[in-house]
Formats: sequence, structure tokens, C-alpha cells
Amino acid sequence: MNKMMAVAKRELSAYFKSPIAYIVSILTISIFNIFFYMIIDQNKEVALKDVFQVMEFMFIFLVPLLTMGIFAQEKASGTMEFLMTAPLSNTAIVMGKYLGALIFFSSLVAMTFVYYGIVEYFGTPDRMTILTGYLGVWLEGAFFLALGMLTSCWTRNQILAAMTSYVVLFLLYFSINFLKYFSGASEVMIRALGTGSHLENLAAGIITVSDLVYYLSGILFCLFLTRLSIENRLWR
Repeated sequence: MNKMMAVAKRELSAYFKSPIAYIVSILTISIFNIFFYMIIDQNKEVALKDVFQVMEFMFIFLVPLLTMGIFAQEKASGTMEFLMTAPLSNTAIVMGKYLGALIFFSSLVAMTFVYYGIVEYFGTPDRMTILTGYLGVWLEGAFFLALGMLTSCWTRNQILAAMTSYVVLFLLYFSINFLKYFSGASEVMIRALGTGSHLENLAAGIITVSDLVYYLSGILFCLFLTRLSIENRLWR
């Protein structure tokens, strides 16, 4: 556990030493603030459901920027070899890096809690719906991070890692738009794999076991594949 936390602190420190992290933070909060004002002004209601949908879409663009260098930069700089020969297990490396990225991502989400304060001050929002909406946004972001970290360990090129993440995330996000071309088992599978319906339920205040299993299993599966990639090809 101590070794994993050491890796997490190292990863978190790397974020704050990188201009990318500050650019992403400023860009994220600025865009969210603009859309929050526009949505509240247009809808005239004290609810954040549409805000959560915007956050989901924006994280598709922003998360790959946060994850592209997690392993790719280590490979390009040669520090990955040092990390692999250190007295650390592969699991500690993967989990530590993921935890560091997740803490940074969680801080971005936490900055938007002011939105709840604003709607609470000016009205009487459905608190449970907002709570489950934030849970959905956080879980989906955590899933995106795990997926982005997986693509980062496949290459030493950060741009290629980011582009691969974009392709996979866009497929997951827009897959629901292709449902009309499928039916039966294929339709059920595509609907289950797509991200849209899962966050939509949580943003509406509906918590289902299937939605929680989707995110948690997706995170664990990506972390598992990342560990396998490290063992079989990353450091060679």
C-alpha cells in the first residue's frame, strides 16, 4: 500500500509540474462555467441534469490529455525502465498511477460543486438527483481515465496515445446512434456497452446495479489489461 501511494504521489506531482494539467484545468472549468450559465438561463430550473451531460461530453476531449503521458512519457524519457526495476510490483505501479490521475480528476469535479451551491441558494433542487448525477460523472470519468491509461501503455508517443483514446471514447459515446442499424442481441450489446444510457440514468436520480457494474467492471478490466501490457510488452 505504501509503495502504491508513493507512485500515486509521484504521478500527482508530475501533473502539477506539467503545463498541460493547468491548461486542462483552466479550460475545463471555464467551459463548464459557460455552459452552466447558458443551461440555467435557458432552462429556468434549478437542476443540473443537462450540466452533467455537457460534463460527460467534455471529458471525452479532456481526459485523453490527462492520460496520454502516464506511460507513454515514461517510455519516451527512459524512466519506465527505472520504474520497472524498482522494488515495486506491477500492480502497485498501475494502481498508483491510476490513483494519482483519479485524485487530480476528482479535484476538477470538486471545483464544480459550486454549481450545487448556486442552485441551492436560488431554489430547492432535488438533492438526491444532483448527488447521483455527480456520482455518475465521477464514475464515468474514472472509467475514461482507466481506458486512457491503457492506451498510454501501448505506445511511447503521447499524441498516438491520445488519438487512440479519442477513437475508443467516441465509439463508446456515439454507439447508441447506430442502434437503428441493429436488432436483437447486437442491439442489446451495443446499448450495454455505450456510455450514454448509464450516465443518463444516474443524472435522472436512478441508481441501478447494471450501471454501477458497467463502470466498475470497465475500470477493473482496463486496469487488468494495463497490468498485462506492462508484463508482456511495455518495458521491452
